[in-house]
Amino acid sequence: MKKLSVLIAILCLVWAVAACAQEADQAAMTKPEALEDKASYAIGINMGRGMAQQGVDLNIDYLVKGITDGMVEDGEVMLTDEEMQTTMQEFQAAMMAKQQEKAKEEAAKNEAAGAAYLEENKTREGVTVTESGLQYEVVEEGDGSIPTAEDRVRVHYTGTLIDGTKFDSSVDRGQPAVFPVGGVIPGWTEALQLMKVGSKYKLAIPANLAYGERGSPPVIGPGSTLLFDVELIAIEGDGQADAGDQ
Repeated sequence: MKKLSVLIAILCLVWAVAACAQEADQAAMTKPEALEDKASYAIGINMGRGMAQQGVDLNIDYLVKGITDGMVEDGEVMLTDEEMQTTMQEFQAAMMAKQQEKAKEEAAKNEAAGAAYLEENKTREGVTVTESGLQYEVVEEGDGSIPTAEDRVRVHYTGTLIDGTKFDSSVDRGQPAVFPVGGVIPGWTEALQLMKVGSKYKLAIPANLAYGERGSPPVIGPGSTLLFDVELIAIEGDGQADAGDQ
């Protein structure tokens, strides 16, 4: 999918540049007014930003030359079809390697920051560290049942990164989340099986118990430690009243 997205982005950028390549001096172009001109410019801007975000480096001179040569029917070109196919395969592979290396560097940085946070957090009063490395703090202890990995639960939660960036919140949405205990990240699965219905916990989940080296783009980067405020409202179908109704 990443290879395909890079190729599509390149093709779209080529199309956008082609729309402007007919002008002798692009730097002297005035602000577009016609719908076609504005659309062409907007697509070019979006594609250019997308390529920059992906770290794609292109030689604009050769890009425009390729467009010019390609627009001439039966015109001469500098590369054969076989050379172009091989080139694109090599280019996509190089892009993938570059993205993977960048992800590894980001993961290492996030893991180091997370380790430092967890090392300090575990010294706070009330914080318990499990064998897996999960850290939790009991804010309020409930008196209901404790779910198993086979149960479905209803919870309210807010998730943040260690820098305070909020990435998800059922509280903000005003609608509790319902999901299987065994169907979420390992840190959640473990924590929920420690909680009684009605409990409120603070969780600090290391990357290996969260989304690991892949992260969960665009907000949760690779190797990120995650923080959650969790309220276990109910176990679905256990016949008990919700915590808020007791």
